[in-house]
Amino acid sequence: MTYLQRLVMNMLTFISLSVLLPQMIHVESIMTALVASFILSILNGFIRPILSILAFPLTLLTLGLFTFVVNAAMLQMTASVMGDSRFGFSSFGASILIAVVMSVINMIVTEHHLEKLTK
Repeated sequence: MTYLQRLVMNMLTFISLSVLLPQMIHVESIMTALVASFILSILNGFIRPILSILAFPLTLLTLGLFTFVVNAAMLQMTASVMGDSRFGFSSFGASILIAVVMSVINMIVTEHHLEKLTK
């Protein structure tokens, strides 16, 4: 999956979740969702590896479930950079739920994309 496809997928996920769960996630516009997706990709490239290394013991203890907390932290950082009035979450718990949903969507789309490539 290309970088642009991932950006668009995350943007569509943000927009869809803001429509389905308006009390948990706020996205001002489509352009805001695109910028948030771009900022999330930058943070995932630079900050997430550091957080993952620091969180490795907790990730082992929780059998990988702490990864969702790291993902939620990345979403919260994205909201901080964007500004809560344009892109934000109602709570950290909402961020964890959104992180779980985004992980499932990424897994489904990536698996479907790989199936398409092997045929």
